[in-house]
Amino acid sequence: MDILWHLLFGPMGAPMGQAQGGSPRRGPARPRRARGTPFTRLLISLLLTLAFGAVYFYFKLPALNVHSGDFYWFIVFLCIVFSVCMITLDGYRAVTPGEYLRYCRKRLAVPFWTVALVGVVVVIGSVVGWALFRAPDYSRLLPVEEGDFTAEVSEISWNQIPMLDEDSSNNLANRKLGELSDLVSQFTVSTSSAQINYQGSPVRVNYLNYGGFFKWWNNYRNGIPAYMTIDMRTQEVSVVRLEEGIKYSPSEYFGRDLSRHLRFAYPTCLFDDVNFEIDETGTPYWVASVIDKTIGLFDGADVIGAVLMNAVTGETTYYDVADIPTWVDRVYAADLLVAQYNYYGKYNNGYWNSWFSQTGCTTTTQGYNFIAQDDDVWMYTGITSVTGDRGNIGFILVNQRTKEARYYSCAGAEEYSAMSSAQGAVQQYSYKATFPLLLNVSDQPTYFMALKDSAGLVKMYAMVNVQQYQVVATGYSLEECRNNYHAQLVSNKLIDEEALTPPPASDVSAQTVSVSGAIADIRSANIDGNTVFYFLLEGGNVYYTISAKSCPAAVLLNPGDTVTLNYIPQDSLLVPAESLVFDPGF
Repeated sequence: MDILWHLLFGPMGAPMGQAQGGSPRRGPARPRRARGTPFTRLLISLLLTLAFGAVYFYFKLPALNVHSGDFYWFIVFLCIVFSVCMITLDGYRAVTPGEYLRYCRKRLAVPFWTVALVGVVVVIGSVVGWALFRAPDYSRLLPVEEGDFTAEVSEISWNQIPMLDEDSSNNLANRKLGELSDLVSQFTVSTSSAQINYQGSPVRVNYLNYGGFFKWWNNYRNGIPAYMTIDMRTQEVSVVRLEEGIKYSPSEYFGRDLSRHLRFAYPTCLFDDVNFEIDETGTPYWVASVIDKTIGLFDGADVIGAVLMNAVTGETTYYDVADIPTWVDRVYAADLLVAQYNYYGKYNNGYWNSWFSQTGCTTTTQGYNFIAQDDDVWMYTGITSVTGDRGNIGFILVNQRTKEARYYSCAGAEEYSAMSSAQGAVQQYSYKATFPLLLNVSDQPTYFMALKDSAGLVKMYAMVNVQQYQVVATGYSLEECRNNYHAQLVSNKLIDEEALTPPPASDVSAQTVSVSGAIADIRSANIDGNTVFYFLLEGGNVYYTISAKSCPAAVLLNPGDTVTLNYIPQDSLLVPAESLVFDPGF
């Protein structure tokens, strides 16, 4: 502060125009020497402002859009730089601080009034977007239709149920990368992955990042050579090698940085969510959602289109939201959809109602998941009252490509209560439940979740009835869990036993493999009231599990018996067997 005062007004303790020794000067203070002519000083100030502005734009990447708050900060920054340049080049030295301020106001009128105008625009633009005045507009951001769950949410094929969440998928991808000696030392797996439908199957796709600047320097000429897909049903991780590497990604530098490339190609667009997807031929793309602020200047964000960028070539194409290709699964980010529903739930009966009587006010529960249906990905989340009780009054499904939203009235347990119920059924193992997936099981809304150990590995599965969350079934395999759940539905008189239909044979054959061998070791344990057998085949390194309820003949197994079994391949010490056949020898 002392240095700034010294530069602007002279030495501390002496008024401007008085010598440091204390004796007042006679006559007015001499102005400092100006640099060049007024035109030259103006030109130099403008050039310096443009130079600093270019550097700011290159690194901060503000959208040149009146609906972007960064745009107004950019204008203020330019005005400050221009003012500093003009004052420095003018070299004026005033007698008093007041005189100096009057000089600055006169010489810097244009940047001063520009900043003032920016402030007025920001304030007015914010006020006109307040919910106090625009509550009906907020409530219309997400049109919601009433739906019939049993009629509109079809029973998913059991071989299509995604059994992995994002954390488990990322763990599998990291483990797979560790097996690839040519990649593990140079690249890392992205911490986020998008769930998509790829060739009719639910998968997650993970892109790779450079391991650091020097590893980027060693590899940037060829780009990132592969990406990973994780089948959410079989837990199979595939490394997709590319003929030409990915040249545009978040871990690139300079002009190939993903955000910079998009900003330079579309300087006025407001980008909300940029995610990694692949088309039906496996070509990698970045899908960047483009939004507009529809309420006031800064509120009411909604998607108006998307930019599809080829991750290898950098070619970009803009599509309006109605024209986006059908292979794209994620245009509306889940967080944006949740925010839009919360506006609807809060303001659909007016602003003042949301504060006082709160009639009909609802909100989403914490967390969401995704359902693959009709070759699209739908976001699911529960709906509860704004009073924050422990129950749901229904749930919504929203298409992430088209924003089609449907509300299903179904009073029952909210997701975290269902997770606690599932964990309580296997509390002896201290397993943690993943966030539930909503399924239609025999026309019953059902929470399905995986149960993971402390290492993040899936060990069991659980199903919890939404309306009666004390109805809980667990199993080491999906088939065992399903059978136990059906038995629970029948015993609790939620469905008739005659209404049960056996699963299609393709549910097993489409994803299982067979193995035969002699039993080297066999053990058993009582879990949740069921006897489960664990057996190791000669020459094998995993234990296969099956319950006596699923295969009563398993109680006759002995070491040395030859068995043939079907199972779903997975990376685990304990592998659930779907079926088992053996000859007892008598």
